[in-house]
Amino acid sequence: MDSTRSAILITYPETESIEEASALADAAGYKVWKIVTQKNITRSRFGIGHGKALEVQEMVRISNPDIIIFDEVLKPSQQYNIASLCRIEVLDRERLILDIFEKRATTKESTIQVKLAELRYETVRIKDKVRLAKLGEQPGFFGLGKYDADVYSLDLKKRISLLKKKLEKEKKKREMHRIQRAKSGLPTVSIAG
Repeated sequence: MDSTRSAILITYPETESIEEASALADAAGYKVWKIVTQKNITRSRFGIGHGKALEVQEMVRISNPDIIIFDEVLKPSQQYNIASLCRIEVLDRERLILDIFEKRATTKESTIQVKLAELRYETVRIKDKVRLAKLGEQPGFFGLGKYDADVYSLDLKKRISLLKKKLEKEKKKREMHRIQRAKSGLPTVSIAG
């Protein structure tokens, strides 16, 4: 079974930007169905101009992709606006890269680091998400009320604290293994690149 999901990619009109963004989408497991370009993709309320946002909305209606990928870090309000207009999940560049790291994390330490980065990504956006939740239900945030949002924020802080402790334990464990290898006379090798 193919786990590749279809995507509309919104990026800058330069060849390098298109190639890099397409490669990131592919690495995250998305097949880019359509590429939409615009010179500025962070300034308006949709991240792209209103006319371009309506074009994307029509593309979503016609092709029914799984997701929209923005090749830029969006404000939560921009992400909310385009997701609400198109009625589809929207990933910004930072979230896309976190997804790639999550798929490729192989050690316990790297898995913890990725989870910590994901929680920090959410923490930065929590205030805007709460504000948007008060305006109406935000896709992906379940329309949390003030009390629920405070609980969610506290939960994020506790999870971050717990992950930091786990990460510290993993670092100490790795350091102990390194010391043991050095004591046993095993040669040390460094790989760069």
